[in-house]
Amino acid sequence: MASLWLKLRALPGWIWPLACGGLLLLLPTLGLSYGLTRQVELTVLLALVVSGLNLALGYAGELAMGQVAMYAAGAYTAGLLGKSGITEIGLQLVAGTLAALVVGLISGIPGLRLGGWSLAMTSFFLILLVPDVLSIFKGATGGRNGLAGIKGGTLFGEPVSGELFYLVLIVVGILWFAVMRNLVVSQHGTALRVVKQSPVLAASVGISVFRTKLMAYMMGAIPAGLAGVMFANMDLFISPEAFAFSFAMTALAASIFGGSASVFGALIGATVLQFGMNQATNFQEYGLIITGAFLLFGGVAFTGGISGLAINVMRRIDAAARARHGTTEVASVAATITPLAGASLTVSALSKAFGGNQALSEVSLTAAPGAVTALIGPNGSGKTTLLNMISGFYQADSGTVELGGEQIQGSSSYSVARSGVSRTFQTPNVPAKLSVIDVVESGYYATNRASLLASILRLPSFWRTKRTSQHEAQRVLALVGLTAQQHELADSLPLGNRRLLEVARCLVSSPRVLLLDEVASGLDEDEIEVLATLIQRLSAAGQTVVLVEHNFQLVLRLADDIYVLAQGKVMAHGSSAEIEHDPRVREEYLGIRAEEFATGGSDE
Repeated sequence: MASLWLKLRALPGWIWPLACGGLLLLLPTLGLSYGLTRQVELTVLLALVVSGLNLALGYAGELAMGQVAMYAAGAYTAGLLGKSGITEIGLQLVAGTLAALVVGLISGIPGLRLGGWSLAMTSFFLILLVPDVLSIFKGATGGRNGLAGIKGGTLFGEPVSGELFYLVLIVVGILWFAVMRNLVVSQHGTALRVVKQSPVLAASVGISVFRTKLMAYMMGAIPAGLAGVMFANMDLFISPEAFAFSFAMTALAASIFGGSASVFGALIGATVLQFGMNQATNFQEYGLIITGAFLLFGGVAFTGGISGLAINVMRRIDAAARARHGTTEVASVAATITPLAGASLTVSALSKAFGGNQALSEVSLTAAPGAVTALIGPNGSGKTTLLNMISGFYQADSGTVELGGEQIQGSSSYSVARSGVSRTFQTPNVPAKLSVIDVVESGYYATNRASLLASILRLPSFWRTKRTSQHEAQRVLALVGLTAQQHELADSLPLGNRRLLEVARCLVSSPRVLLLDEVASGLDEDEIEVLATLIQRLSAAGQTVVLVEHNFQLVLRLADDIYVLAQGKVMAHGSSAEIEHDPRVREEYLGIRAEEFATGGSDE
């Protein structure tokens, strides 16, 4: 039984949704009633709108309700075209999608630029404005009375109605969900999850948070526009009430209940909400209450919605099946390090104050290729602040940061990362629900990725990039000793392994400068040995390494040059031998008084 389950799980993931799509196409041959067929059609329309919401909310982590306004834009575009005599449904689908994209662009750019909850508020008010906008142009849209007189759509001259309309709608739905599936399982989908987890993490690996969120929001406009066009052709009449606040809440409830971070969770949630609300047609006054109940149940009873619950169950079955049948071998490559083109990092007279607190004062530092430059000092001395300034997360009050002779101070954090600066964090920042190898590949996104179109259409460039990124990810996982865990969930790893995983994510892009922030904290002796050996190999290969570390013995073992910070200033600078025997360092950093050091007391 376990063997059969593993064989079924080994089948390509797209087979099962394709089979469901084929079943939907065949439903009319089963003699469904008109009422049931209409419910299926309304479910697919709702699922299209919800899938766009899932891209923004579930994958990019941005609550944006603008899909309802985009849905209205697609519907009225198709309705006006149909009323004017342009009935070819293919043209209407293109025009409706473009109209939805325009609405997304108008609301998305300012909302995302302002940051925080701005997009949520912008899109929320956009929904409330839809009836008023339609009333302003009531001569064309019919205002609150609705748009009537729409001519039936055609497909290559054939009227699109009845069974043909049903088939066109299902095909449109299948094609969109194929597009969405290809998007979210590509590097772009991984980038969306990283952005959702932490904008800081995303920027540190070279991902533009603004552009990535805007891409998700704009892509979410496409299914909303498509759904609007098909909705206009369903009854040949459009009423503003179809795009009211209650519909927005229904879409949100379907997203949460079905699973917002799921491709097909949109279809699951839409099915439950559409058929569930249909049972309450005689109790319309309770519609919002019922929708709210679905929101509470989906958000509180289980995380990730129905699809998330199903995925967790399947993972447990997978684990049990592998335990019975034996674990499968994982692909691995040799742990090789090719010559690295490190770049000199020069920090000159850098100062930074936060209010009345002077975090850094006239700090200068030079890190050379092929060497390990350590930065040590007591807590609060400004070490991490300095790394944040080098990485572009903080802007300096004065001073400069140069990489390979070019100034990077003042550049955005993601631009600094793309210029070749890669870093780890004091607290490992690992995206949830991503495998170990996916996390490592996210570090490759900024320097080597296929285009959005190539990823969606699965063009040859996508497959070339995928093979390259997987090979490089496996290579660096071998370097840090995590090959056997490459298919496990990254956030389930113990602390030490997560720190090593962060190092692997940094290395995959072959950075010019590697910033390691207390990377040995929480590692056991074996893991520290793996890390130390790796840093030595990287340095020998030409890598520029800046090491911030509290493990003094590890610093003395690895560092070619050491800077000691105290109270935001460089207190001492020298080789390992010089720093080890510097009385000021031992007193400030190790807590050994100068007279004790002179007499040999309290020595380690």
